[in-house]
Formats: sequence, C-alpha cells, structure tokens
Amino acid sequence: MLAPRWGRFSPAELSRWPYPATKGAATFSYIAAMVLSARTGAEDRAEAQHIKTAFTHPEDTKPYMPAKKVPGQNVEAPLHRTVNVKRNDDNRNAAKKQCRRYWGAGYSLGNTRDCDEYPFASTYEGAAEHDYDPEAARSTSPSSPSPRKTTRPAVSS
Repeated sequence: MLAPRWGRFSPAELSRWPYPATKGAATFSYIAAMVLSARTGAEDRAEAQHIKTAFTHPEDTKPYMPAKKVPGQNVEAPLHRTVNVKRNDDNRNAAKKQCRRYWGAGYSLGNTRDCDEYPFASTYEGAAEHDYDPEAARSTSPSSPSPRKTTRPAVSS
C-alpha cells in the first residue's frame, strides 16, 4: 500500500459526494500485481507477449501510431480502474472494432480467439478513452486477437 493522499474535488464532483461540506477525502492506493508469463506453454502467454510488445515496441502494435505512449508501465502513468459497466463495454467494443479493422471480421477464428486489449477494458485508459475524454489521444490502445483462454471475460466479434 502506498501512503494515503488527501484529494480535493471540484464543485461538480462534490455535488455527488455524500458529505459535500468536507470538500475532500483521503484516498489509499494499493498496488495490485498481475503476474503473466510469456514462457512457452503458459496459459497467459499471448496476453503477456501482447503487453510486453505494447511496453517495449508500441510502434509495432495496432493501431499504428509512431509516438504511441502506453500507460501503466510506471507509477507516473498508472492505469485507473473503472467499475462503470457501460465504459467497460465501450472499451471492449472499441478494441473489437480495431481487431476487425486490422485482422478482419473473422479475427475470432470461429470464436476461438478474443480481442485482447491493453490498457484493459476495465480501465479509464481503455480503447474508448477518447470518447469520454476528448483530450486523450484517439485509438492508441493496442489490440490483437489472442487465444480465448487467455482473456477474461470472453469477448467475441
């Protein structure tokens, strides 16, 4: 766990807060490790390789963008989880759109593959980020088809 931080909020955010008079809150950050293996035969190998490529050679991922910066590699640019079901679905749909664009409508190879995206659909930085934040770069989330067993939950075309 990282040290707690005091957050101040805008008037719009405070209007949704149960106790607006407090004008802030303490937030605690937890670091959750997600261990994936790129070893031959590992169940999550395709996912691990996809993330490794996104981090080490983002220019080799789809959609192509020469100066692509992929969040989540360090504490200065972390991923931010969202539990908003609509946003998660929008992120998944935007990633699937990229898979269809680059690998065709049959990218799922008879539902044996999912469209693997990074940053994950459950993050604010997911593939639909630009739809929610016009300041965000459009279509920078790397997507690729990967064996169905490596992605959770299952997403098909």
